[in-house]
Amino acid sequence: MSLGKDLKHVATLEPETIPSTFPKKFPRRDSRLVRLGESLRLVWRTLTSNRKVAIGSSIVAFFLLVAIFGPLLAPYDPTATSKLSETPPSAAHWLGTTATGQDIFSQLLYGTRSSVFWGFLTGLLVTLVSVVVGLVSGYFGGIIDEILSLVTNVFLVIPALPLAIVAVGYFPKGPLTIALVIILTNWSFNARLLRAQTLSMRSREFVTAARASGESVWRIIFFEIFPNEIGIVAAAFVSTVIFVLLAWTALEFLGLGDINTVSWGSMLYWAQQSDSIFSGLWWWFAPPGCCIALLGAALALINFGIDEIADPRLRSEISEHVPKELKEKAVT
Repeated sequence: MSLGKDLKHVATLEPETIPSTFPKKFPRRDSRLVRLGESLRLVWRTLTSNRKVAIGSSIVAFFLLVAIFGPLLAPYDPTATSKLSETPPSAAHWLGTTATGQDIFSQLLYGTRSSVFWGFLTGLLVTLVSVVVGLVSGYFGGIIDEILSLVTNVFLVIPALPLAIVAVGYFPKGPLTIALVIILTNWSFNARLLRAQTLSMRSREFVTAARASGESVWRIIFFEIFPNEIGIVAAAFVSTVIFVLLAWTALEFLGLGDINTVSWGSMLYWAQQSDSIFSGLWWWFAPPGCCIALLGAALALINFGIDEIADPRLRSEISEHVPKELKEKAVT
């Protein structure tokens, strides 16, 4: 009875007279921030649970750090010439000099920023185009699907690298031209893959429920279907970046890029022009070649690790720290 009287007494009090032990507002956790935090924690646990992904991510992170801070640590101007031409590695020049006396170590640090930045940016844009075309084509169907599938099939059968070589020859040389050509010639395969996956998902129960609840078409595509294909998109992005790095280097090695820009490809171009291989100047072409190979191997390790995480049948060995969510909700 005393409890009932106390409650009635509190109900008759003015808001200003309510004791401070009764909070006026109860804090509520933002569900979006909670989900974002859980997703970030899941991604971090994923990166550290698979050995291949962990090693590959560490190598990629190293190159990203070099790309960001490398030019600040370069001991010389990469374009400055000197009388010390074709000198082998020494204490003054850690990776030797070129035929015109340029410091190769400084060129490598500057070239990492250019190659990594343009490689990842071009790979991201290629993936973005393929995601938009694949999801729109697979979801809408009908005449839209027929038109987009026709365009995709045309670009699918065209050899990408020869077309890129021809196209770059007709436009001003530079990284932007190479990026646009690579984007134009390499989006079709991933778009075809995502179209097939979207065709199988557009009739699922959660998509039907989203339509029935009045969700917009674009929200259904990018907030309902796309999250279920994120594993495929991640693997496609990594594979695309590998191809872009190799294609970018090949085009610059052939002299189709801006040869005055310091990058891994331009370093190989000038080394080839000076016959460094036949002259025994291994310190000229070996460092950029090793960087390309190491970064490509790191991305390949990440790709293999994503496949093992997404498909339990590909897991040769699973760490005991693999998140339970990934074991139960593996993408197939």
